[in-house]
Amino acid sequence: MMTARASATLAFVAGEASGDLLAGHLLRALHDRAPGLSSVGIGGPRMQAAGFDAWWPSERLAVNGYADVLARLPELLLMRRRLRGRLLAEPPAVFVGVDAPDFNLQLERRLRQAGIPVAHLVSPSIWAWRRERIELIRQAVDHMLCIFPFEPALYADTGVKATYIGHPLAEVIPLEPDREAACRALALPADGRCLAVLPGSRRAEVKHLIAPFLAAAALLVQRGLMSRVVVPIAHAGLRPMVLQAAAAHPDLPLHLIDGQSHTVLAACHLALVASGTATLECALFKRPMVIGYRMSALSYRMMSGRGYLPDVGLPNILAGKRLVPELLQHDCTPLALADAASDLLEHPAQLQHLQDRFTDMHLSLRRDTAALASQAILDMIPA
Repeated sequence: MMTARASATLAFVAGEASGDLLAGHLLRALHDRAPGLSSVGIGGPRMQAAGFDAWWPSERLAVNGYADVLARLPELLLMRRRLRGRLLAEPPAVFVGVDAPDFNLQLERRLRQAGIPVAHLVSPSIWAWRRERIELIRQAVDHMLCIFPFEPALYADTGVKATYIGHPLAEVIPLEPDREAACRALALPADGRCLAVLPGSRRAEVKHLIAPFLAAAALLVQRGLMSRVVVPIAHAGLRPMVLQAAAAHPDLPLHLIDGQSHTVLAACHLALVASGTATLECALFKRPMVIGYRMSALSYRMMSGRGYLPDVGLPNILAGKRLVPELLQHDCTPLALADAASDLLEHPAQLQHLQDRFTDMHLSLRRDTAALASQAILDMIPA
């Protein structure tokens, strides 16, 4: 087994910045345990820093809503077809799909049919929406690596092995973030309140959210509740959209930062954040937040017609109750965002309650995630 592991090639597909972050931690743990491993597929800069050979960059999978998927469907299908052909011609020891279920599950089914063991990191949100995916998961996945404690029970009667590994971000993010150190790292003044604006890492997300988020930020500054606004830009391709929206607020004390979203969250006093993984990151940094989300009218109509929305606040899901405000689609207006943020900032007892709940959440998600996940994947490599 150790000989096979030492020379094995693993294939990964990680979509978007969050998948790249998760897979980057996993790859480092895999190389610690089996230094001779190689890894190929679709991934981002954090994975490449861990020695990953990216055939395509992970940002190519960044889509938002049905309308965006439909517009890019030919490109995505061609990419998946080419990737599938390459992996079938040179089979990896294990294929690891990291999130991106719309892209990965169909690919995983074909690879598993060809005898390639398949692990999937981050269970699709069948507990919140699209429970019909469970049959596809049964056909596509050998081992589901779950990052939330309630998820393995959902697979109890499916035949899919499911293991709770904790959330890797709960290990990376400190229990007590250092705001002063973060401000120094960003060259921000230590006095006054800092607002973080996180409109997402996908172009469609930023397109729909940056304008209302910055307009809400301007209202909070006018009300004297914030003294500076910081936007971590996920990648260079998003900067023109942010600059265009910022031009409408020339007096806004705005700081644009390339990446470093974790440092920005550590420095801030409150965040306006797109629904998704960033909401959990914000909770792990113990920062109050207002969650906003918009998508194209077509995508919203299609999803609303099926009775679900694709993204809801992870802190609220984990708590089983509404801890932080969620403002979706037509409700996601600058005034509503600013009013919700003002309400949080003006009630210290509520802020302390959030911090306490977020600390409990952090502790519940903290495991030796990378070690558990890497060992599970290594155990799948054929002897």
